[in-house]
Amino acid sequence: MINLNSRPQLLLGIKLGGLIFFVVLLTLVYQSRGFSAVWLLLLMVTLTLFFSLFSFFKRQDKQVIQVIKALANGDSTLGFSPHHPMREYFDEVKQQMQAARFDAEQHSEFLNALLVHINLAVMVCDAKGKIIESNPAVARLLGKRIKHLNELNHIGTMISNTDKQLHSTVQWKNGEQQDTLTLQVSIAEIQGQVRKVVTLQSIHELLLNKEQQAYKRLTQVLTHEVANTITPLASLAQTCQGLIPQTLSFSDEEHKQDLHLALTTLAARTEYLGDFIASFRQVSSLPLPDLLPTQIVPILDRLTRLHQQQLSANNIVLDVSIQHQQLVMLDSGQIEQVLINLMTNAIDALSISTAQQNEGKQNVHQPGKITLTVGQNSTQQLYIEVADNGLGIAAHVVDMIFVPFFSTKQHGSGIGLSLSRQIMVNHGGDLVYITRKHGACFRCIFG
Repeated sequence: MINLNSRPQLLLGIKLGGLIFFVVLLTLVYQSRGFSAVWLLLLMVTLTLFFSLFSFFKRQDKQVIQVIKALANGDSTLGFSPHHPMREYFDEVKQQMQAARFDAEQHSEFLNALLVHINLAVMVCDAKGKIIESNPAVARLLGKRIKHLNELNHIGTMISNTDKQLHSTVQWKNGEQQDTLTLQVSIAEIQGQVRKVVTLQSIHELLLNKEQQAYKRLTQVLTHEVANTITPLASLAQTCQGLIPQTLSFSDEEHKQDLHLALTTLAARTEYLGDFIASFRQVSSLPLPDLLPTQIVPILDRLTRLHQQQLSANNIVLDVSIQHQQLVMLDSGQIEQVLINLMTNAIDALSISTAQQNEGKQNVHQPGKITLTVGQNSTQQLYIEVADNGLGIAAHVVDMIFVPFFSTKQHGSGIGLSLSRQIMVNHGGDLVYITRKHGACFRCIFG
């Protein structure tokens, strides 16, 4: 049997045909007999067919509304019967919407994957400073998950106060380490709402590389120019000393002594300047590291044995703390040199501190202590830390300690920390000074 409910057009034709038939029959009966029982019966049948036809149209409208609503909500399980007049159009619209939704989902997945894998930190916030969206690079860069601009301190204040595009450079402290970030804010309308799109990127490594390149260029120029002047001066001084005859007499014997002293001083100072220029060459011609997978602990063992006599002579306690053990790509010779420089500086600092305590400048005598720590920072970077409990570094000097040839020591060359930092930069890491309440702390960070 034919299912009339699955064929709405046939059912509509039958009902409409029956209604017309009974209306004509009702009219004929009224004209021939007037009001009668047969006419009333036909009237009831006609009204029944009319309301049935009205209900049919109402059901069809309701069905169309339900199917369209379901399709708009992404539910494609509802549909029309195979013989429904709107079936073909419905299927076409459904395919177009599914294709559009699939394209949108693919595009959204692509953007999400892109945001996850790029190092650029991206945040979207509303007018009240609430973070609506952010990618994982935000937590990696800032060291924590951000839910509101208030958590960004001065950076959050800058973002909140701007009502136009902003491009600036800001400082951010991630744990104990200082970082330089580029900040860019764009105003955009997203889903009918005005949003602020914030991007953050670290330029600390870039600035460090530029700084090292500038130092190299400077030292190369100075080495060439100064060396060309010093070499003939030293030669002339030595030649003049050799040319002065022993029997040469002066009207005043002191004049002869003054001449000898002047030539000797000139020769000594030019020799010193020659050594100084040699240190210039060290900064400008540092070889690239030969990176090999290496364990840190054996390096620290060699470092301890090398300085054991100095530590004992100065009554300094050495504490080694190994919090993480893993292979690191490094040049063991260069890294040992960095640690030797830092250890030597720490021993010198503690010696000065002990001398001042012995002179009565310190009320409480505190034994010297150096701590070597191998650990990981918040960004999962391995580091070696050399800390002492000496007098520390004055605040006004901290910004200058990595500048080549700057030294607070009376006889220091000022290239130790600069070379050490350059070695760490060549390893893809950094050498930073960590401010502590007592003493000095240097951290060698591996990339």
